[in-house]
Amino acid sequence: MTELLRELAPQVLAALVRRYGDFDLCEDAVQEALLAAATQWPAQGMPANPKGWLITTASRRRIELWRAETARRRREEHVAMTTPPDPAPVPAVDDTLTLLMLCCHPSLTPASQVALALRAVGGRTTAEIARAYLVPESTIAQRISRAKQRIKAGGARFRPPSREEYGPRLAAVLNVLYLIFTEGHTASSGESLQRVDLTAEAIRLTRQLHARLPDEGEVTGLLALMLLTDARRAARTGPDGAMVPLAEQDRSRWDRAMIGEGIELVTRALTTAPAGPYQLQAAIAAVHGQAERAGDTDWREIAGLYELLAAVAPGPMVTLNRVVAVAEVDGPRAGLRELAAAERDPALAGHHRVDAVRAHLLERAGDPASAEPAYRRAAVRTLNVPERRYLEARARACAARSV
Repeated sequence: MTELLRELAPQVLAALVRRYGDFDLCEDAVQEALLAAATQWPAQGMPANPKGWLITTASRRRIELWRAETARRRREEHVAMTTPPDPAPVPAVDDTLTLLMLCCHPSLTPASQVALALRAVGGRTTAEIARAYLVPESTIAQRISRAKQRIKAGGARFRPPSREEYGPRLAAVLNVLYLIFTEGHTASSGESLQRVDLTAEAIRLTRQLHARLPDEGEVTGLLALMLLTDARRAARTGPDGAMVPLAEQDRSRWDRAMIGEGIELVTRALTTAPAGPYQLQAAIAAVHGQAERAGDTDWREIAGLYELLAAVAPGPMVTLNRVVAVAEVDGPRAGLRELAAAERDPALAGHHRVDAVRAHLLERAGDPASAEPAYRRAAVRTLNVPERRYLEARARACAARSV
């Protein structure tokens, strides 16, 4: 039921905003409807039309909130004359992409666009968004609050943007879709390594966007990246849900049809449009996808692509991934030297992936005694349970070899 509510939440919010227009009030109403469903459905049974139930409940709650807000402003007489009608029938159309475009309205700052869209469309909590951006939770909460106030004050309309209006919003839209997919690919917290509901929704919305903008290289690149990455999903965990690293995955379980589609997409994008960060990441994923065995991977090509990516779109995770690629090409000691320089970035301070990469490289360099505490530090810092168990298992293996 939890996954169903996550899936329906942005669709319900889109339906309310399309009808009433007031984003802030509609989001509050949807949150209350979701809470009502979570408490009532287990006891009373799930309704035949869950989406319709949520829209009706949220619409009624929105009317109650609207009346209360208006009353507080001493407009009782005006309220009596302008009481909204009963909720309209549930719309058949899926407005989620339109909702995403509204969240990325050009009147908002890029940071606010992404934060609001991740909350409204991605279904991510304020804490999850803060972890994704490596900033305090209070900062994200302020961004979301300001974004909703600006949308309300600016009178932004809920409608699909024209082709000309996509431009100012496209970068933020792609960033949101990428972050939703990333959270689904490796959940920032919880009992499961992956959240298939999020990866599936990100791919669905990106396909819709690609259908509208087939000649946009970065849209095509992002779709290719998602397909090439999601193609490995079945092999990323064992029967017990334990994490399986890339080098140890059973590649016969990779989805070759998805890999083929992704390679075709990124090849077309790179030959018809300037190379952007999503195309470059897709190209890296394509190199992995083409290797039938881990030993066949062309790490020199991957390292070169990471050099290009670091020049086009530098960032802490790009830096860490480049360190791994350098270690594969020049050896673990070279990777450790690169890591020592990279971890001076304040954004990486205390991040569990720094310790995980260090532990991996130390183990490969034949120093399990030093790798063990690094694995343990990484395990303590991650909030994802399967990832923590994997890191703890590596620490135990290193400890056994150090005796």
